[in-house]
Formats: sequence, structure tokens, C-alpha cells
Amino acid sequence: AIRAGVRQVQGTLNGLGERCGNANMVSLIPTLLLKPEFADRFEIGVTLDQLKLITHVSRTLDEILNRAPDRYAPYVGESAFASKAGIHVSALLKDPRTYEHVPPESVGNKRKIAVSDQAGRSNILARLEEAGIEVDPKDTKIQRLLDEVKEREFLGYSYDGAEASFELLARRILGQVPEFFNVESFRVMVERRYNAVGDLVTISEATVKMHVDGEVLFSAGEGNGPVNALDQALRKDLGKYQPFIEDLRLADFKVRILTSGTEAVTRVMIESVDGDGLRWFTVGVSPNIVDASFQALSDSITYKLLRDGAPLPTQHSRKEKVRS
Repeated sequence: AIRAGVRQVQGTLNGLGERCGNANMVSLIPTLLLKPEFADRFEIGVTLDQLKLITHVSRTLDEILNRAPDRYAPYVGESAFASKAGIHVSALLKDPRTYEHVPPESVGNKRKIAVSDQAGRSNILARLEEAGIEVDPKDTKIQRLLDEVKEREFLGYSYDGAEASFELLARRILGQVPEFFNVESFRVMVERRYNAVGDLVTISEATVKMHVDGEVLFSAGEGNGPVNALDQALRKDLGKYQPFIEDLRLADFKVRILTSGTEAVTRVMIESVDGDGLRWFTVGVSPNIVDASFQALSDSITYKLLRDGAPLPTQHSRKEKVRS
């Protein structure tokens, strides 16, 4: 339409509105401003500096609407500048223009290097650099990390969309993750019974025993399902670290069955978000869905503590506390 002479384009942020098919200004504005075919001919009233805010604006609207951002959206999606295979990553490191039609920073987005069983050393090194992890490319731990990723992928783990779990795996191999807390045991119970007014209800309860900086803490939680109850118990009392997770909440929970039958291996992917709107993804794999969920939940909490600079454990003498 613009090529044909239209000079006023009406649309909405993220294409949302009361009708289907609204023009998505989040996709149109970068195209008009960054593609020479349009940028050389038209003035749209948006500067290149302003354009760098468009990813933030798009995701802020989704956050206000309590809606998960479209990871595959042009320009602003988390996968818009993602690369996976080793040869692609190697080319990107040499010259990003070989695979990127515009610089990701021009729209406020960032390059994303996925790590999977197809990964090579280039992927691993690029992903470590993206995470701000400084390491000697010749360090033998790089090969160990690569082998660990491939072995875990064989077992069912997927780090393509679980960047936080990958970063924790890498930092653990490099010895950079303190033990903020250690869950000694947990128990989850599901009970179906009649309540006081005679209605048949299903109740899930979870108890967790953990060590936090020398303290032994017991917590209990109740939820509408076993995973929800376990999440409530895990985050009820982290001792000295509780202030760091007060704004943590789960935005999405995905389950994928990897093998057939009731004894199937299950992969759980959890999306977490904090009060600033920052999101991260963690993964867990187990034949037991609750155990897989526990792995992902534990990684989510650990990542939040690590990212927000929680103080290192001081290992006081052990004390016992009970929270119910």
C-alpha cells in the first residue's frame, strides 16, 4: 500500500485490538526506517535512537496485559536473531551481516545463540560471551561443557529455549555458582476427598526441607496441583535470600512427553518473570513430572539469586526453623 501511494498507516502495538488483522506497527516501523527501499524515500517521524526502544515498548505492553510475548515476532521476538547450528554461529562471529538482515541492537533486541546437540565450540563460546562469562577458549572445561550439553540433550534436556539453565550449567562446571540453598528432601501429596460442605475436591500439599546458609528450614505449601504446591513450599521461606525472590513469579509452565506410556520421560520448561519484567527459562527432565518440575523450579530460583547479586553463604552453625 505504501509503494502504491498510501501516506497514512493505521495500526496498533503488537497488532492487538478489537478486530483481527490489525496492522502491527512494531513490525512496520522498523521496516520503514531500516530498509533502504523505504528509508531513502520516506520520513516517518521516528528517529533511529527512538527505534532502539521498540522491543521494550512491545514487551511492556504484553506485560501490562499479562500476556507472553511472541518469541517469533519480527524484529522484537526473542527468536528473531537466534542462531543454532555451529557454522551459522561461526559466520555470525566473523560478520553478523551474513545472517542478520538488521543489527539486533538497532531495534533494542539482542543476538541469541542457542545451544543444543548440534552445538560446536563456536556456539558454546558465543553463548558464554553473551552471558558475560569470561573464559579462555583453550580451557579444557569448554570441551567438558560441550560434552555435558550433548549428553543431557540425549537424555531429553533442551537448552534451545532454556538459557538460564544453560548458564547455570556452564557456571557450575566453571565453579562459579555458590550453593545458595540445598534441598535435602521434599514430599508432595495429592488427596481427593469430600470437604466440609460435602463437595468432592482434590487438594495438593507439599513439604520441603532445605539448608540455607547453615539453617535447616521446613516449609509447607498448598496448591491447585502438585507442582503449584511444590512451588509455593520452595519459595515460602529462603531465609536470608527471601527478599531476593519476593517479586519472582511463574509466567508459563510447559510439559512435553518424550517417550510413550505412563512411565514416559517428561521435560518441563518453566518461564519466570520478576518485578522488572525480566524473563528467563529453565528446564528439567525426569520420568517423574514432579521431579522434572523441581529441577526447573530450583534452577529458576538459583538464577534469580545469582543474577541479582545475592550475598554468598556464610555457613553459620545449623539452626532449625519451621514454616507452614
